[in-house]
Amino acid sequence: MALKIAGVELESRLFLGTARYPSPAVLQQAIAASGAQVVTVGLKRQLAAGGTPNDLKLIRDSGTRVLPNTAGCYTAREAINIAKMARELYETKWIKLEVLGDEYTLQPDPFETLAAARELVNDGFEVFPYCTDDLVLCQRLLDAGCRILMPWGAPIGSGQGIINPTALRTLRARLPGVPLVVDAGIGSPKDAVQAMELGFDAVLLNTAVAQADDPVGMARAFKLAVEAGRLGYESGIMAKQDMAVPSTPVTGRPFLL
Repeated sequence: MALKIAGVELESRLFLGTARYPSPAVLQQAIAASGAQVVTVGLKRQLAAGGTPNDLKLIRDSGTRVLPNTAGCYTAREAINIAKMARELYETKWIKLEVLGDEYTLQPDPFETLAAARELVNDGFEVFPYCTDDLVLCQRLLDAGCRILMPWGAPIGSGQGIINPTALRTLRARLPGVPLVVDAGIGSPKDAVQAMELGFDAVLLNTAVAQADDPVGMARAFKLAVEAGRLGYESGIMAKQDMAVPSTPVTGRPFLL
């Protein structure tokens, strides 16, 4: 079943970042191999490097939808300014909101994130907030007008996978109608499978593909992992039990095959 997010229907549930690839050619091949229909771009990172965004044509040529982000921002005001620049440059009201609060863990600042989300929503943006797995914060972001949430699986770029599945399971149960995208910390295809089996709607990742020995092969691996995890969730994963249950019953009435 297709994913409908912010009024747009998507066949792919894998969102892909565009940073740290060996070359633009490899990035383009990885996007194609992943099947992703949404890719993220960091405007501040490119401006800080003294250049201008050079990925716009590549993204448009790939046929994907761009999701600009405010990566590297530490205040609501800074993130809002970057978001407005990105809206003009990429001609989209979509913005992945990142407002960091700690330089070591790159954990988002809940207070600045919420403040920025309120203002951006009021300014007509479709805000995709990067946040922790805190239920109350997520509820406040929804109250502010966000229609999508992007809770982390683990710190950005750590590759730790999902470090608190209980918290993510709680989010899914308490926010049943909200599109939830696991963002950050995904290190291997099995992590993507786990996220999808928890009932999340999509996965966003970057480093695990961009820094792989074979980014194109890894992009395809994640494509298959996301599809497998979602199909397993929709099909109904068997419940875990403390005791063994024989797959072939040995009691009851005999029968012949």
